[in-house]
Amino acid sequence: MLNVDLVAPWVLAREAANHMVVQGGGVIVNVTSVHEEIPQPGGAAYCAAKGGLRMVTRTLALELARQRVRINNVAPGMIATPMTASTINDPQQSEEALAKIPMGRPGEVQEIADLITFLASDKASYVTGSTFFADGGLMQKVGLA
Repeated sequence: MLNVDLVAPWVLAREAANHMVVQGGGVIVNVTSVHEEIPQPGGAAYCAAKGGLRMVTRTLALELARQRVRINNVAPGMIATPMTASTINDPQQSEEALAKIPMGRPGEVQEIADLITFLASDKASYVTGSTFFADGGLMQKVGLA
């Protein structure tokens, strides 16, 4: 878990940034999770990896800002994917999960893709070192935003 969700993105960001510096700039967008902030019973390794990636992103953003390399995180909440299908398709689990989300629904993959596209665009040219939660308001409801 730590190798896939923390070490690999760090190594990839570092290597990509080296090339971006040479070419005069670039953008890196990491995908973390609301669990970079919200602990999850049974998910210590996952939460640690996502929280660690948050700090990798913030630190690299400071190190690379003057070289015109921007780096941000997108932190999805519950998104309708095969990974969440068992929760979404179970009436009791779905009701419990959706009750925590102020918008009352899971997000869609396209909504995450649209946010990443924005962050990678020149429209976000003054944004670096930040995490963008795409969670239907979950972070506000649990008091972490």
